[in-house]
Parts: sequence; C-alpha cells; structure tokens
Amino acid sequence: MSGARDWDAATYHRVSTPQAEWANDVLDRLHLTGDETVLDAGCGSGRVTKVLQERLPRGKVIAVDASPSMVEKAREALGPNAEVLVSDLVEIDLHDEVDAVFSNAVFHWIPDHDTLFKRLFDALKPAGQLVVQCGGAGNIEGFHGVLFEVAREEPFAQYIGGWEGPWNFATPAETGARLAAAGFVDAQCWLEDRPVEPDEPAEFIRTVCLGHHLERLPQELRPLLVERMMERVQKPVKLDYVRLNIDAWRPA
Repeated sequence: MSGARDWDAATYHRVSTPQAEWANDVLDRLHLTGDETVLDAGCGSGRVTKVLQERLPRGKVIAVDASPSMVEKAREALGPNAEVLVSDLVEIDLHDEVDAVFSNAVFHWIPDHDTLFKRLFDALKPAGQLVVQCGGAGNIEGFHGVLFEVAREEPFAQYIGGWEGPWNFATPAETGARLAAAGFVDAQCWLEDRPVEPDEPAEFIRTVCLGHHLERLPQELRPLLVERMMERVQKPVKLDYVRLNIDAWRPA
C-alpha cells in the first residue's frame, strides 16, 4: 500500500491551479494522435484529466486515484461515460493494457517507487509511453524546515514531533535506476524549479501541504497547526517547488 489518505477534493479542485499549470507542459510530452487509451495515474479531482480527455477525441482515459473523495469529484468533472476507479497505484490491475501512462503531482506521495514502476510497466502496451511529473529531491525544503520545527513544539509534539512525513522526493539518478529495473528503456529524468505563490495560501497549505500531518492530530488541533504555519512562513507565501520529470518507454 502507498499509505494514501483521503482528500478535501472540493478545495483541492479550487486551489490546484499550480498543479494544473504544470500539467499542461507534461501533457505536451505525450505522443498522441487522439485515438489512444491513456491511464491517468492519480487523477485527483479530474481537473487535469478533463484536459487529457479533450486531447483524445477518438480514444479514452482511464482515471485512477486512491482517494474516494477525489474519484467522486473526478466523476463529476469527466461525465457519466468516463472510467474512473478507486485504486492504490501500487496495486493497480487493469483489464487491458494502455497506450500511455500520464501522471501529475502524485508519485511523491507513494513510498514504494520500485513496485509502482513495475505495476505501470505491466499496464502499458509494448512501445507504450510513461510521462510523469511529481515532487523531486529538494521539493519545498524551506516550508518543510518550518513544519518540522513547528511539529516539535507543543501542543503538536506528541503527535507529529520527529515525524518527517510520507513524501518520497527522489533524485533523477534514483528514478532512472528504478525505471531500468522495472524494464523501461530510453528513460529521461530531470529536475525543474517551479516556485508557487498560491492565491489562497492558508487553504492551499491545509489541503495540499499539511494533509498527512493534520490527520495525525486531534480535530481541535488541526486549525491551530495551519494557523501556526501561516504565522511562521515567509510573506508573501512562496513555496519552493521542485518537480521531477520522467519520460520513459516500454520496449516494443
């Protein structure tokens, strides 16, 4: 299991403009003619999946996410004929192979990248393409430095003090080795700085950045953690996002 949590899908759909903007560049790396079947691995609220769907007028998207609330929101966004599934990506088992796998802002939430890449390799047809962007080495280090300090303070310490979170921010070299071990070829992996100044800083931080930490707190302490973080981070809020880009292929 990836340790996936459920999300506040409605708020994520509203505040995820940075993720949607990153996705446009990632979608452009897909080699599409419009009749393919593409797996959106971690579809979230369906905001980006809708754009992918529009690029496949004669094809289809299979949208998968581990969060039930995200899948419910994605079904609303994509319409009644869309195939949207609740599944942990390290356990995904599709009935038919797909022409391509796309993923945006997801893989850093999954601890086991070795199993993840093997599952996605198996999901692809021969000559199928994997195109991904996620958090990479160094992602929002400044924000996390503040978070780890606050987490060690009262009244949070007994719940999250010393816990450094669920993220897997891999390097290009680590990722290239894992892709090769899974069977992928012609892999290219690179980091890209994409700083973000969210339009709704408190809601963005609560929904996107602090979710796993908030889940470990009693309900009455959750607003306090968001408040404490908003007091301590720089103003205006600027998050030092670093994206890991992945392009790879299953051999023909």
